[in-house]
Amino acid sequence: MTVITTNDTANVIVLQMSPVVSMSEDSFFDFCQLNSHLRIERTSTGKLIIMSPAGSETGNRNFKLIQQLANWTDQDGTGIGFDSSAGFILPNGATRSPDGSWIKLTRWNALSEAQKAKFAPICPDFVVEIRSPSDSLKALQDKMQEYIENGASLGWLIDRQNRQVYIYRPNSDVECLDNPATVSGDSVLPEFNLDLEKIW
Repeated sequence: MTVITTNDTANVIVLQMSPVVSMSEDSFFDFCQLNSHLRIERTSTGKLIIMSPAGSETGNRNFKLIQQLANWTDQDGTGIGFDSSAGFILPNGATRSPDGSWIKLTRWNALSEAQKAKFAPICPDFVVEIRSPSDSLKALQDKMQEYIENGASLGWLIDRQNRQVYIYRPNSDVECLDNPATVSGDSVLPEFNLDLEKIW
């Protein structure tokens, strides 16, 4: 029997599926398409994380973030960007959908067209998450660490409530910036500086 548990946040449901129900990558993709009104992720152990859509204010801040990332991506030309509706299958088997992400064109172009059409089996080079009022900070921190452990070169966790940005890099301690005006893309996103005044 499927066991339903609620997470430590009000708008998240965790479904323990295994070993009763096992979905292939294709079946999980189809399941998400059938329930497109929900935001659904899958952990490396097969649990389904079901989240309600973001609130309007959080959606606006995500839009501002994606706007800046998209403008830089178009100007830079070395990679491809994604919004929160894109899912990626990480090397550990989890399927995640960061609020924003970017992948080098050389890595993206190495995928087949069939892989690109569904949840691509690749961890983005850069990921960013914006904490909404209902999000657990610890759960987002764990997710950011998962991205880094699965191949991301840079990750930002933007905590609007506390006006902090956590910066994740491989083989480095997490850096926390207090109330920064901007945050730099380092060598991963050269010359990209996110204007946080539009996000706060």
